[in-house]
Amino acid sequence: FKVYQLKNIDKLDEIEDFKEKIIDIKNRIEESKEIDSLLKAMNGEYISAGPSGVITRGRDDILPTGRNFYTLDPYRIPTKVSYEVGRRLGDKVIEKYLEETGTYPENFAIYWMCNDILWSDGEGMAQLLYLIGTRPTWSKNGRVNGFEIIPLEELNRPRIDVTVRISGILRDNFSNCVDLLDGAIEAVSRLDEPIDKNYIRKHTLENNSSSRIFGTRPGTYLSGINMMVYSSAWKEKNDFLDVFTYYNGYSYGKNKYGQEAYSELNDSLKTIDITYNKAISDEHDLLGCCAYFGAHGGLTAAAKQVSTKEVKTYYGDTREVSSVEVRTLSEEIRRVVRGKLLNPKWIEGQKRHGYKGASDISKRIGRVYGWDATTDEVDDWIFDEITNTFVLDDENRKFFEENNPWALEEISRRLIEAYERNLWEADEDIIEELKDYYIEMEGWIEEGMGDIEGDFQGGSIDIIDLNEIESFREKLYKIKS
Repeated sequence: FKVYQLKNIDKLDEIEDFKEKIIDIKNRIEESKEIDSLLKAMNGEYISAGPSGVITRGRDDILPTGRNFYTLDPYRIPTKVSYEVGRRLGDKVIEKYLEETGTYPENFAIYWMCNDILWSDGEGMAQLLYLIGTRPTWSKNGRVNGFEIIPLEELNRPRIDVTVRISGILRDNFSNCVDLLDGAIEAVSRLDEPIDKNYIRKHTLENNSSSRIFGTRPGTYLSGINMMVYSSAWKEKNDFLDVFTYYNGYSYGKNKYGQEAYSELNDSLKTIDITYNKAISDEHDLLGCCAYFGAHGGLTAAAKQVSTKEVKTYYGDTREVSSVEVRTLSEEIRRVVRGKLLNPKWIEGQKRHGYKGASDISKRIGRVYGWDATTDEVDDWIFDEITNTFVLDDENRKFFEENNPWALEEISRRLIEAYERNLWEADEDIIEELKDYYIEMEGWIEEGMGDIEGDFQGGSIDIIDLNEIESFREKLYKIKS
């Protein structure tokens, strides 16, 4: 008979612990009472509470199911699992930047959204903590009770500075996460380390400020950029810098809540090497809301105007946590456009919803334009295909004409604007056909409006200066009467 020798015999205790955890999860699955809880709810009875989450992200505390779930415990953010994901994301970003430039990035800028906490337990927050060379500390019950500094010898790279544009919803609901990150940044800025190994300290000494977390004024939410783009209220890229700084120049963190910090934000913008956001699931993407190009695109546009270096735009991907990726923003736009906007199955699905489906298609195309206006990261072929698919294709054009001609007008006008602003280099034949159809469409839309005076000018937003307010009121009065 053969004699086998066990390798890593010192790991047997870990295997035993793992076995016990599997058995515990199995038991809790069997304890799930979804049908019982449904019947209790229909009978008006009490249902015990429990957390929500994604089990593939290490959240086995959601078991057993069948409980009246609440969102999460904000003091468990980031979790140990999400910190590991964030660590790998941080390494991927640095690795990609090193490959492209041969140097380490000094300042990493992120649009930090609430979905990072609600959907991924703070993977983006974990990435920020890791980039500056810190990690959370957890108590036995899984709650975060602070942070610790990772020694440079262990980190084996410089500490990367960060600039954070937080969403208003994150600011309002997860102040503990904002305070933890701000405290970690402050602590790193005070370390007695060489400035070529600690970029946070370097920039703090240069600018005499450790503020790194910025957002809109308390009680407000939009970055200002999305409305600016939709209303065509910009002439040159520098306009984005002025508006972004004005709307987002408020500092947040420990012992500060919405302090004016225009100069501090401008100083941070000057040293940005990378702007960044990430995809968490296929349910939502960067064309799903104007806030994406408003904040991330606006941050990129502003940084490009003042940064002393070429600003890279990256997009992380943790849809599959076992294989995280970091790609360029242009690659992410291509992925989303091919997967949804130009996907025949997706288009047919939208068409089943008639007016609303046409409106949603128009909105996504408007966001493609928003990304190009702010970042110049949209390929010309994307505008070509959008035009051929939705405006020049007879079947799809008929769908818009019958269900929502105003959505088609918005699409066509935005495409013409992209061309006129030199965002899209198109063949003259496509532009001529697009403009001819737009003139024809504008005519029959105006004809369908009846006796209303004035030319038709579509759009989600109209700009009215002070001298036009009275005449605008008169027009509104005529429409109402």
